[in-house]
Amino acid sequence: MYTVLVIDDSASMRRILKDMIGSIDEFEVVAVANDAYEAREKIKEYEPDLVTIDINMPKMDGVTFLRNLMRLHPMPAVVISGESVRGSDIFDDGAVGFIPKPDNGETMQSFEARIKDTLLSLTFLLKRYTLKKPASQKKDYRPTVSPDYKVHPDEVIPLKPASFGGQKLIAIGSSTGGVESLLKVFSKLPNNLPPIVMTQHIPYGFSSSFAQRLNDYSEVNVCEAVDGQILEFGHAYLAPGNMHLTIEKVGNVLKTKLLDAKKVSQHKPSVDVLFRSVNNSVGGSAMAVMMTGMGDDGTIAMKELFDNGAYTIAQNEASCVVFGMPMKAIQAGAVKEIVHLDEISDYIIAFSRGKVR
Repeated sequence: MYTVLVIDDSASMRRILKDMIGSIDEFEVVAVANDAYEAREKIKEYEPDLVTIDINMPKMDGVTFLRNLMRLHPMPAVVISGESVRGSDIFDDGAVGFIPKPDNGETMQSFEARIKDTLLSLTFLLKRYTLKKPASQKKDYRPTVSPDYKVHPDEVIPLKPASFGGQKLIAIGSSTGGVESLLKVFSKLPNNLPPIVMTQHIPYGFSSSFAQRLNDYSEVNVCEAVDGQILEFGHAYLAPGNMHLTIEKVGNVLKTKLLDAKKVSQHKPSVDVLFRSVNNSVGGSAMAVMMTGMGDDGTIAMKELFDNGAYTIAQNEASCVVFGMPMKAIQAGAVKEIVHLDEISDYIIAFSRGKVR
């Protein structure tokens, strides 16, 4: 059974595709998404074997999403669109199939038959793809706990806030919309800043490529974090897509420590886990930045950082793709400054030079 994510901004087309694809014995639709940003979250959550992508979608068109998908997390993708003129182009962008949406006069039975023929013709490719997927990626997508249940950070990392400050450390948390936003921030950062640690909610397999892309866009040396790295000035460390990134103080140095623990606030990596570890390590000497994202991951530990004297800022609503995470942090009283995306790099530089706190 091959699992499928359907991405289409039309609710009626999502229902049609879900029913048609679900009627094929070899396929099961495990989730649907109405735009690229929701799709990215669903890919992370469900790890499907195949995605179907519409071209005309809000926020990010399907071609741009397809190119990003092939660059960061290549996987089988079939474009299902009314733009038949793009049919040949999208193969150059990485799609393995193209199915035109029905023209006027075509019956749903004919459309369903075309979908079935195309997907069944791809089963040999899907078999090869699923065999190569890491075993840890293959999981039961059926919920085993209430979707509302959230693991508190206490269950992964105890709160032991540092009483005395130490080395400056900058921590960033982001989710939906964070990839593009972080690229903007890092493109303006110099290479003489205190260490930066980041948790971006990103699917397994995306984080390494994204870290490399950040590195290419910035003077800061950016890498995907590995266990036991000593944090250095001018360097930034991105949490792997399937592990919690934490920081621990060992003697006079700060080191990375990766935790393969349960999801916190429904995420792994979790912003709450990273921020709490930063509080435990350097306390009030830290700067925490909450950027665009859905949900409330990071709110608990950002408030703890705020209460311990850390400098905390949140991205403003106007420049967020999704204002969820910054809004929750603001509502919790965890934020000292609310700033536009274009200003975040300036605030980070000012903090590193002791001009704000």
